[in-house]
Amino acid sequence: MGTSTISPRASAAKNTVFTILAAISFSHFLNDMVQSLLPAIYPLLKSNFHLSFGQIGLITLTFQLFASLLQPVVGYYTDRRPQPFSLPVGMAFTLGGLVLLSRASSFSLLLAAAALVGVGSAVFHPESSRVAHLASGGRHGLAQSVFQVGGNAGAALGPLLAAFIVLRRGQSSIAWFSLAALTAILVLTVVGSWYKRSGASLRETQSVRVEVTLSLPSAQIRKTVGILLALIFSKYFYLVSLTSYYLFYLVLKFHISTANAQMHLFAFLGAIALGVLAGGPIGDRIGRKYVIWFSILGVFPFTLALPYANLFWTGIFTVIIGLILSSAFSAILVYAQELLPGRVGMISGLFFGFAFGMAGLGAAVLGKLIDLTDIFVVYRICSFLPLIGLLAGSLPDLEMSRSARLICTREPVPST
Repeated sequence: MGTSTISPRASAAKNTVFTILAAISFSHFLNDMVQSLLPAIYPLLKSNFHLSFGQIGLITLTFQLFASLLQPVVGYYTDRRPQPFSLPVGMAFTLGGLVLLSRASSFSLLLAAAALVGVGSAVFHPESSRVAHLASGGRHGLAQSVFQVGGNAGAALGPLLAAFIVLRRGQSSIAWFSLAALTAILVLTVVGSWYKRSGASLRETQSVRVEVTLSLPSAQIRKTVGILLALIFSKYFYLVSLTSYYLFYLVLKFHISTANAQMHLFAFLGAIALGVLAGGPIGDRIGRKYVIWFSILGVFPFTLALPYANLFWTGIFTVIIGLILSSAFSAILVYAQELLPGRVGMISGLFFGFAFGMAGLGAAVLGKLIDLTDIFVVYRICSFLPLIGLLAGSLPDLEMSRSARLICTREPVPST
């Protein structure tokens, strides 16, 4: 049986603090908006720097690897020593990456800019996910969805802004988006102050910890984590085929303009934002296992049909795919946090990091595969990835496997 102790920090807020959730969601919006500029301007970079699809994949891989490898480390460290003001510091790295991207004159500088943005993401996501958990008032699915929908809305807006600003005015106009990063730094400084005060108030009260015993053997817990990571692999390998190469797919197959293709990408990313917003609260109500099962496996008929659809149905199918598939991550993340309670930062870092890593690896692998074959073959191969969702049937029902008891102690709370 696996036994874990939930830190008082996880239940500090007696009620959902919507102002903090709104602030952290808005910061996530700004963070992911500027980060989404990178894939949105791939056609421009490909033309300006004469890049191959494999090199485009390497840019994404650089960003995703820096984000993915650092996130679990950041989460593990801040579980033990929370760092409220690491949030604006992380955004400062993103700001530096934007400025460098706007001035880059070589492929190596593009990689360096992608790395800086990746470091900013690695610092931002684990701690901001912890803030959402702290402000949730126990409504963890809702809090994670509100937090994540900001990021997805920003990711949807980024390509639209790229189409109307960067593609028209050139690479140097990326520097204008530094204003968004500066705004996020200011907001996150306020959030960090709230986070620090919340920790201080906890130290002034009697500490209460909840010992939660899962009636699951350690081997099954490890197997369950493995299943969840396999589902993340399926979800993000498929999503990156659209986020990184959808523009090229539309232009090559239907001979539409890049600006028109950007509008289709905006619709797809907007659907992802709506799906994320719905997934968490639905998981709170009906159980996260069922949301995970439907969101991964339920998308299969549409991914299978997509490579054979005309332009109209391609737009419809990708919106449906975005809505269904995106509802999974909030449910997967909170399910994992409940599986290993008391490790919010580490779990958030692990799953955000793994998601980023799979997206980066997927971009590189799929880009190379496109160079070796063609983009249409790759989309037909990717259409079968959601079948991995069958693994969700093996996930245990945590509500049936958990017992809990309150233990009043005077255990000190780690300093913030």
